Amino acid sequence: MEKLFDMAKVLRSKNSGPFELTMDILFDSSEKYLRVKNSNKITTELICDLYNITERDVRHIVFFDPAMGIKITILRGVSSGTVGERDVYGAQQHAPLMNILID
Repeated sequence: MEKLFDMAKVLRSKNSGPFELTMDILFDSSEKYLRVKNSNKITTELICDLYNITERDVRHIVFFDPAMGIKITILRGVSSGTVGERDVYGAQQHAPLMNILID
């Protein structure tokens, strides 16, 4: 087993507008990308568990083969810039994905 963090070339998060967050997972080889994709580990259920959200809050999980990338979009708990928001740019929200174990 290998951690997603060790397999991905890029693992990042950012705003997708003021009400959504997007996490990007990009790979530098089709072997690594296909290994993660075919593991069936990146699921709505897993994202819900990692981010403590409901299935309704998961907007998209897209596997984009031509770019060897995965895009996950979820609703933000608090809109960007609102009082109490701890990460206005959404730049630190990818951390829960780092330790996903891939067979």
